[in-house]
Amino acid sequence: PRRPALPALLLPLLLLLCPALAARQARRPNVVLILTDDQDVCLGGMTPLKKAAALIAHMGVTFVNAYVPSALCCPSRASILTGKYPHNHHVVNNTLEGNCSSQSWQKIQEPYTFPALLKTACGYQTFFAGKYLNEYGAKDAGGVGHVPPGWSFWYALEKNSKYYNYTLSVNGKARRHGENYSVDYLTDVLANMSLDFLEYKSNFEPFFMMISTPAPHSPWTAAPQYAKSFQNVSAPRNSNFNIHGKNKHWLIRQAKTPMTNSSIQFLDDAYRKRWQTLLSVDDLIEKLVKKLEFHGELDNTYIFYTSDNGFHTGKFSLPIDKRQLYEFDIKVPLIVRGPGIKPNQTNKMLVANIDLGPTILDIAGYDLNKTQMDGMSLLPLLRGDKNVTWRSDFLVEYQGEGYNGSDPTCPGLGPGVTHCFPDCVCEDSYNNTYACVRTLSASWDLQYCEFDDREVFVEVYNLTADPHQINNIAKTIDQEILEKMNYRLMMLQSCSGATCRTPGVFDPGYRFDPRLMFSNHGIRARRFSAQSL
Repeated sequence: PRRPALPALLLPLLLLLCPALAARQARRPNVVLILTDDQDVCLGGMTPLKKAAALIAHMGVTFVNAYVPSALCCPSRASILTGKYPHNHHVVNNTLEGNCSSQSWQKIQEPYTFPALLKTACGYQTFFAGKYLNEYGAKDAGGVGHVPPGWSFWYALEKNSKYYNYTLSVNGKARRHGENYSVDYLTDVLANMSLDFLEYKSNFEPFFMMISTPAPHSPWTAAPQYAKSFQNVSAPRNSNFNIHGKNKHWLIRQAKTPMTNSSIQFLDDAYRKRWQTLLSVDDLIEKLVKKLEFHGELDNTYIFYTSDNGFHTGKFSLPIDKRQLYEFDIKVPLIVRGPGIKPNQTNKMLVANIDLGPTILDIAGYDLNKTQMDGMSLLPLLRGDKNVTWRSDFLVEYQGEGYNGSDPTCPGLGPGVTHCFPDCVCEDSYNNTYACVRTLSASWDLQYCEFDDREVFVEVYNLTADPHQINNIAKTIDQEILEKMNYRLMMLQSCSGATCRTPGVFDPGYRFDPRLMFSNHGIRARRFSAQSL
């Protein structure tokens, strides 16, 4: 149903809160955010999306250094919504206990997400369709009756990604779907809901749409017309495929090398199926762009396309998953088109998904100084502004998940592991808890990571010399760099808002005082020695 325009008395108030609205009231930009689930970029994850390439990437900008601060669905999605690092939104994993869609999240974070600000302060009509957070709809968190603040239209998937046999919250009311392709295949259902919104929305308010697809997350169920696509495709055999992760954290070292033939067959099959599911996402994008064009909205609409985390298939002999600190899990696709963005652009700046919220609020004219967000607006980069001061590093952080008891497939590993495969290779554990500084400056392409375990294990990679992160140089890198990175990591782990955007170790404005490492910050500095590495 068509919604009425904003009440006449409310509009002046909104113009005060969003000063830029006054000048652009007639044609304020619309924004569409398409978010896929577990789509890598390092292993060719964008290859199947020919329509997305033609309609978004070729018409705008591709960010080739786009990352997530946590390589797992719920923490990453919370970072998108809040513009904050996990240590500030407190969603640490995919469980209710880890704050994923918990009552605490709903009370403390949800009222201040960027969609909530778009709706309440900037007068945008907002539309959500698809996967929200992994525990959304849980009984202990209000069930599907809970509609987060900030959404005018709400079509959210209960729990985790599925393609058939799922429940949607339709503005707080449960709608059950079965397994009939023509009416139930979730990616197509999301496409149809999106087209309906564009058909019946108010024409007097700008809009924001967030479309969050299940693809290419497991169970990798392709639409029937695509179920036989890519029959000759297999997972990339890069130099870190099916090798032992020597000098790495124990969780990586425990993987069986070489992998069994059945494991390789399984991961190749998963890789193909992931690509098959993305073909329906490509169709969704084409339908959406055509609809926007038909209604005369395309030229005034920003379209963002990204993923919540990367993925790996066979890297360091880990069969399939995400949640590790390496490029293949933390790097994601990000392509954007919209007003003022020149076509066929490539941007090499270091960007993260905590930047999406500030960017979209900036597009809407909201004063970013009024937010507590850790990220930066990408709008100057999108416009191609000259002499933009930008970050040279960002924080990656993850809190490992494990079971108290032994995994039945791997009793020999003892308690604390999870996501184990039949040949006793586990992808996660309680002490797979780490934090990293990922640096990309004029002089260094570096990753520095510390594990919160008994070893205080450290991994350091020079990605200029070693792009596949095979050689951990923690024992050989210059001690001064090691100390500076340790201190920078501690600072980022305690940052909030503007302090998350201070100069990095290799920036001209960086200042390092070794005495600060032992000051009374409430942060324990770690002493480095050969034993701790």
